[in-house]
Amino acid sequence: MRSTNPSRRKFLQSAVNASAAAVVYPALGAAREITPAKPVTPEVKSFELDEITIPELQDGMKSGKFTGRALVEKYSARIDEIDKRGPAVNAIIELNPDAPAIAEALDQERKAKGPRGLLHGIPVLIKDNIDTADRMMTTAGSLALVGSKPPKDSFVAQRLRAAGAVILGKTNLSEWANIRSSHSTSGWSGRGGLTKNPYALDRNPCGSSSGTGAGISANLAAVGIGTETDGSIVCPSSSNGLAGIKPTVGLVSRSGIIPISHSQDGAGPMCRTVRDAAILLGALTGVDPEDSATAASAGKSQTDYAQYCDPNGLKGARIGVARKYFGFNDAVDALMEESLDVMKRQGATLVDPADIETLGKFDDSELLIFMYELKADLNAYLARLGASAPVRTLKGIIEFNDRNRQKEMPYFGQDLFVKAEAKGPLTEKAYLDALAKNHQLARTEGIDAIMDKHRLDALVAPTGGPAWLTDLVNGDHSAGGSSNAAAVAGYPNVNVTAGSIFGLPVGISFFGRAWSEPTLIKLAYSFEQATKARQAPRFLASIGPA
Repeated sequence: MRSTNPSRRKFLQSAVNASAAAVVYPALGAAREITPAKPVTPEVKSFELDEITIPELQDGMKSGKFTGRALVEKYSARIDEIDKRGPAVNAIIELNPDAPAIAEALDQERKAKGPRGLLHGIPVLIKDNIDTADRMMTTAGSLALVGSKPPKDSFVAQRLRAAGAVILGKTNLSEWANIRSSHSTSGWSGRGGLTKNPYALDRNPCGSSSGTGAGISANLAAVGIGTETDGSIVCPSSSNGLAGIKPTVGLVSRSGIIPISHSQDGAGPMCRTVRDAAILLGALTGVDPEDSATAASAGKSQTDYAQYCDPNGLKGARIGVARKYFGFNDAVDALMEESLDVMKRQGATLVDPADIETLGKFDDSELLIFMYELKADLNAYLARLGASAPVRTLKGIIEFNDRNRQKEMPYFGQDLFVKAEAKGPLTEKAYLDALAKNHQLARTEGIDAIMDKHRLDALVAPTGGPAWLTDLVNGDHSAGGSSNAAAVAGYPNVNVTAGSIFGLPVGISFFGRAWSEPTLIKLAYSFEQATKARQAPRFLASIGPA
């Protein structure tokens, strides 16, 4: 769930490492210049379901063009064709062996009673940290949890099944949602290996929801679910050209999701369009007695967010430009200026700048909170698994990794796990002070303060830059992003594609107050309709000269 946010990762050092890895030595005497061979781009045939939306799939099932079972079979064949072979995107860690039978039963139900709603028969991919009580495992990508079969569905899985969705399979992720090491490579897990970015296979899919991002962008299922603690829905959505919604903490239950931080964790939709994301979000909401944070959503959550998909949604809106998040990439800045011009042409009023004054003041305390909550929350999750848990505690995971170092830690270690294990209980003053400080700085003196000051409907900023080259030697090379304020506050954040740079998608984030998902969806949808910026991936071997 943790992204590669620059506030916590040492990007100056990353830039130094990247530069060192790219040293070009001067020619020695008459030494012959060597031109490396350009990687060969694999051939990928067009696919009948490329870029298809939920409403289009429903129309197809209504007319008899498709059945739910046929959709499962088509997507499963496509996964075999381009995820396991061909470009080998490697987004899917496990397919649901029961998906065809589930889809067949839903087809029969449709004939007898009609559809339950817009998700009836729709194949969905979910991240491999979301519990399902079926024949699939839930491992967070770790070999330490291979064989783990949760005793019950997560609330998210329950809601998907109740809506008639077909859980097609689970996606790879950055192992343990990217919280194991401060030098990790996003998209890699011991169990699943490395997920590639479908726009350029040598580039990184970003964030811990990397498999969902790459898989949905590559049209391996209709829609997907990711999780975020800080950036891991919005960053892979940006890098893979998706619409991603990181909800207010408490809008979607976290029960049955392998945790990092109960104060920041959340699950949300990752889809190719804002409308599909809004449809999917509505199916996930509801008060869950097993997640106390959801009690606050009573009277605030909705089951139909698609109603806010208004093409004129930007008209009359007051949007603050969070300029302190700009400046890490000139090309991204230029794309953002074009995006701001679009908003103005669509009738929005921009307050520029509208900076969060407390930025940078909650970075260290955010990581401190993660260390405390990771130990407490992960131990509680493992305890709920009971006798079926291959490991019982964070300490047990650390010991497993040490025993299996060659398979689990060939590229990076577990320094953050070790730091978390050293923390005390959640009653310690250091933790309580940090949590109170972060909520004060990110909420009251942060997002709420700037929005009150300028009477804003939302804030905007670049979600991140174009995907960086995957580097298993030095780790991630991300240089900028804007996820941290909304993440620390527990407030909603919606990414939508703003455009592309050298063929790599770049997203823009709309974020704001708690429970403001309707407003953010309206703005993001209007922007999406005005720009139509998403382009389907081409599975290039690399971005470079012909």
